[in-house]
Amino acid sequence: MAHTKSVSAAHNNRESEAKRLGVKKADGEMAMAGQIIIRQRGSKYSLGTNVKQGADDTIYAMKNGKVKFTTSKKTRFDGTRRKTTVVSVL
Repeated sequence: MAHTKSVSAAHNNRESEAKRLGVKKADGEMAMAGQIIIRQRGSKYSLGTNVKQGADDTIYAMKNGKVKFTTSKKTRFDGTRRKTTVVSVL
């Protein structure tokens, strides 16, 4: 015998909408000023020249040019070092 009445849909039928994060412009691709290069949560990618970071950590171009991805070593606050990808518009 059921403990709850069968009313409508099941209780676990909710799923959040995908956020469409990730790289939007590839290395060597042209970017216009204001165009989004990367949508991210947190700072997975570091800022280079001619790019800025939005309030939701989105990286976007400040002027027209080619997108360039390079790797660099970044020192953390505890002194350890890690590799990071730097995004620039040249």
